[in-house]
Amino acid sequence: MSEKSVPKQHPADESIGNEPIKSPNIWVVGMAMFSMYFGSGNVTFPVIVGQLAQDKVGFAIVGLLLTAVLVPFLGLMAMGLFGGDYFAFFNRLGKLPAWGIILVIMGLIGPLAMIPRCIVISHSTLHTFFPSLDLTVFSALSCVLIFALSYKRSRILDILGYVLTPILLLSLVAIIIKGLLTPSSLEVNPASNLALFKYGFLEGYNMLDLFASFMFSGVVLSALRRSMGEGVLMRPKLLLATKFRASFVGMGLLALIYVGMCYVSAMHGAEFTGMPADKLLSLLTKKVLGASSGIVVCVAVSFACLTTAISLSMVFSEFISERVLPTKINYRVTLIITLAISLVVSMSRFSGIQGFLVPILFVSLPALIVLTVLNLAYKLAGIETVKLPVLATFLATLWFYLS
Repeated sequence: MSEKSVPKQHPADESIGNEPIKSPNIWVVGMAMFSMYFGSGNVTFPVIVGQLAQDKVGFAIVGLLLTAVLVPFLGLMAMGLFGGDYFAFFNRLGKLPAWGIILVIMGLIGPLAMIPRCIVISHSTLHTFFPSLDLTVFSALSCVLIFALSYKRSRILDILGYVLTPILLLSLVAIIIKGLLTPSSLEVNPASNLALFKYGFLEGYNMLDLFASFMFSGVVLSALRRSMGEGVLMRPKLLLATKFRASFVGMGLLALIYVGMCYVSAMHGAEFTGMPADKLLSLLTKKVLGASSGIVVCVAVSFACLTTAISLSMVFSEFISERVLPTKINYRVTLIITLAISLVVSMSRFSGIQGFLVPILFVSLPALIVLTVLNLAYKLAGIETVKLPVLATFLATLWFYLS
């Protein structure tokens, strides 16, 4: 065989038969995952936690990291063991409960809550610097932009990993470094350490990142298969190990940003007590960086919210067009309808969306965390118990909420 006829491979690449397995850039994939997660809640709630916790911010951060980083990471790992198939993951509870849970989760991470919340936070972040910016006009333009970046699904990982995420990270790092270096003092919070831990723990629920883990896992695995080659399907352990490393990078970046933003908000956010929650980040940025630099950073953060909306729009539209109504409605039409609903819901603003969302999260997330842990135990240790503990957790949480 001539040299010309032999395909050349990267030294780090492996191959199985005629199918090469390429080594993906773990940092690029991890940064893309970070960008998928880092949206409206992730940019808002660490600031809220830090502002309230003040001198006890460390205890609140521990609680926040448990529900906003560790739990979503466990969700990614559990979903990876199920091949990214959320139907297989939830079918352990039964086919009908699985469909019900999936429909609710998809609606919440889609046009009923998360997509419009991303748009609203994006608007609020810019509104501090551009007070004449109308929410309706901004939401409409945002939906057009989301459509333009979502309709060619094969480009999504490249767009997020190579272009938007580095800009976002640099902007957030600028806020954190300048905020930590600017002299300030922490006020005394009279609440107990345990109370602040619980506060951070519950605020982590609001980020909806466990829901995102359920639905993003398949997207990440598909992207890895494309970048590594179809030969990797014959090496599932290699695929899972690669996903683990990329997830560790993405979740590690999230944790570092959360800690930094919590501390900066604790140091400089006390004067904004009573201000709308969705405006805290832009006010804090303006104070720490000044008006000129603050505009640049807030534009970057605004785009961060829209990157999450891009991922969510893609996942939800694929779900409807391929799972719920296959052959009846195509992806692009579904995407248009999804964004139209998101536009309408965004008119209820941040407070309206949260008022609808918080009770659902409080009641449902503990049971879903239990399901995640039990599914990990099932795949790793063969423990089959699942229905009774999940149902008991759900009923106990519901009773506690109603009482």
